[in-house]
Amino acid sequence: MSIFGNKKEGGLMDVIRCDQQQYLIWKWSPTGETSNKENAIRYGSSLRVKDGEVAIFVYKQKDGTMQDFIEGPFDETIKTANFPILTSIVGLAFGGASPFQAEIYFINLAGNIQIKWGIPMFDNFDPRFPDFGVPTTARGSLTFNITDYKAFIKLNRMIGFSIQDFTNQIKSGLIGKIKSVLIDAPTKNGIPVIQIERKIEEIGEFAKIKLNELLSDFGVNLKRLDIESIEIDKESEGYQELKAVTKDLQSQTLKAQTDVNIKNLIDTQEINKENTEETLRIQREEMQRAQKLKTESEYLKTHQVNIQGDILKTAAESLGQMGNMDLGGGGGSMNPVGMMTGMMIGGTVGNQMSGMMNAQMNNMNQQQIQNQQDVIVCPKCNTQNAIGTKFCSSCGNSLAPQPAIAETIKCKCGAAIPAGSKFCPECGEPVAKEKFCPNCGIKISANAKFCPDCGNKF
Repeated sequence: MSIFGNKKEGGLMDVIRCDQQQYLIWKWSPTGETSNKENAIRYGSSLRVKDGEVAIFVYKQKDGTMQDFIEGPFDETIKTANFPILTSIVGLAFGGASPFQAEIYFINLAGNIQIKWGIPMFDNFDPRFPDFGVPTTARGSLTFNITDYKAFIKLNRMIGFSIQDFTNQIKSGLIGKIKSVLIDAPTKNGIPVIQIERKIEEIGEFAKIKLNELLSDFGVNLKRLDIESIEIDKESEGYQELKAVTKDLQSQTLKAQTDVNIKNLIDTQEINKENTEETLRIQREEMQRAQKLKTESEYLKTHQVNIQGDILKTAAESLGQMGNMDLGGGGGSMNPVGMMTGMMIGGTVGNQMSGMMNAQMNNMNQQQIQNQQDVIVCPKCNTQNAIGTKFCSSCGNSLAPQPAIAETIKCKCGAAIPAGSKFCPECGEPVAKEKFCPNCGIKISANAKFCPDCGNKF
């Protein structure tokens, strides 16, 4: 029998490799055909694993399975040095040359699997109107890959593994999760059923949370979820009834909200009006109180002057009678002592009158100064306005302080030079210092050509 005859499982010098272009998980067999049984592999066979791949040798044992993992790039013959698990299984019973049983899988760590999915029509309900079911469906695609192959192998064991069965299991779980998200959207996420087809992005974000949990149970990683469309049957009776009810509800809600807004606006305007009136009332009362206090103060001072005047008047009348006082001399003639006493008292009274009048004038002057300090006089109409007023209450003229006009002198070139400058900002000419007439000594302008006092020419 020729050594190059037809190969059978367990034949000499197998070349174990994966030539698939697009795959995630692929099972090797010597014949190249899919097989659910283990293969007889001999030491000395060649194993080739490309970069980005991992080859998994699965050995079925009585107490479970064991695996050897060979990561690419790898291109060597199978021997005990690089298969520690295999060595412990085969041992020395066959001299290291006997065939051994194993299933060999290749996993593409850079590969992806995309599943197209679609959800059959089902009735979705708005929690506010549970009697109106709206037929709803959705479709899209899911892409996943394997990032932790050891965890994947641990979860799936790999004996008799079928990628088709595996994707079908994921697809079944996927449809259930997407459907639950669509059902929860109106109740948990506040998305109305009749608007759900416009909320694809929000629905997708909610679905990713549930799908991550699902795929982690299978040992794979969610790479991408695409919801192509969410559709509701707008011709259905449930949709038409729900739309009519929600339309009426929206109209009533909008009207009620409009009425509330109008009422709030009216209440706000009324409150502002009352506040303004109250503020004006308080200002008027404060002004009236201040004017009253001012008037009472002036009347009090006048009353004091009148009383003092009456007292001095009575004193003067008594003074006039002192000259004719009878001091015991008899005869009723002029009494010199009385006259001297009257003159002395008269001088005292006069001084008191003078001091009182001077004090009254000082008080009036101080009051006038104080009144001038408490008001702002309009420069246009001379109306007195309260301190802090920005515009005249009579003519509306601005009462803001006018900026002071900077003092300037004129240069030979005609430019205006700010006072205190040393050079002209236009021509650079030095500014002349103070100038005096050599004839009469009077101080004159720096640019004067004749003395304004004596007429001397410079």
